[in-house]
Amino acid sequence: MAQAGTTHPGPCQMMRTCEHMAAPVPNPQFVLRGARSAVHALHFCHGAQGHPLLLSGSLRGLVHVWSLQTRRPLAALDGHGGQCVTWLHTLPQGPQLLSQGRDLQLCVWDLAEGRNAVVDAVHLESVGFCRASVLAEGPQRWMLAVPGRGSDEVQVLELPSKTSVSCLKPEAGARLGMPMCLQLWQAESSPRPLLLAGYEDGSLALWDVSARKVCSRVACHSEPVMALALDPRRARGVSGSAEKVLAVWSLEGQQALQVRGTHELINPGIADLKIRPDSKILATAGWDHRVRVFQWRTMKPLAMLAFHSATVHCVAFNTTGLLAAGSGDQRISVWSLYPPT
Repeated sequence: MAQAGTTHPGPCQMMRTCEHMAAPVPNPQFVLRGARSAVHALHFCHGAQGHPLLLSGSLRGLVHVWSLQTRRPLAALDGHGGQCVTWLHTLPQGPQLLSQGRDLQLCVWDLAEGRNAVVDAVHLESVGFCRASVLAEGPQRWMLAVPGRGSDEVQVLELPSKTSVSCLKPEAGARLGMPMCLQLWQAESSPRPLLLAGYEDGSLALWDVSARKVCSRVACHSEPVMALALDPRRARGVSGSAEKVLAVWSLEGQQALQVRGTHELINPGIADLKIRPDSKILATAGWDHRVRVFQWRTMKPLAMLAFHSATVHCVAFNTTGLLAAGSGDQRISVWSLYPPT
């Protein structure tokens, strides 16, 4: 694993140093094969008797349910007509799985007691690349944000009723372009749900969902925002784009966005990024086939994982610290790096 040096250069210099070091790179703890097409979505969850599972969504429209004990698929869910699965999330009720596909469907699956059935679906208005986001409102009520009918709109629905909560449309003349990534969020100090949205023009906007207005907007990137992640504990987040820069930003007073710094990468293109649940580690999925790992508080580069032979489309952490990465090479690598203490 790449180790930090004894000196303390600036963030960009540290990134270049880390990527050119000859220190050995660790191997994955294990590799899952059998997706049979590019892997575009990953999500950790628990199955029956609390057994750990990993869910993957593929280019060919299948959702594979992997056992992390046997490291084999338990099931292959086919509900998107052969169209790419771009997002996965589990709800505790049932349990239920949400899967978003390029077929304009967001499927609700019942996975309880070994069942693998679609029990409901939400029709989507946009076939873009934007992944949905979900926020729990109560034990059996959730808020769902998805791309809207208009090219620059975000639709917010309540589940399971599918009632429209709001349609978030930028002011006339704003020209933000399409929403590219979404993150619903609710601060502990406020009952009002908020939505972070990254747009095609490279900007990031913070919406008050109930008031249907933009609280704050900031230009983070010169290219479309491809992914964002929020650390609610610190009211701080990070975004990546089609360019060679990660942007770190904060939510001042949980209302005003402010860019705190940018961190240069060697190659352009971030497809996904995730902050580990303990808020200590950040992982990015790169178009250059690499997974990069950073210390989240300082953005110090920790490791560059060069296992995959095609674009890394997605990354995911579980609560025990495992990191999974899904790639266009049809493989899922699972890593155990800097385990939580």
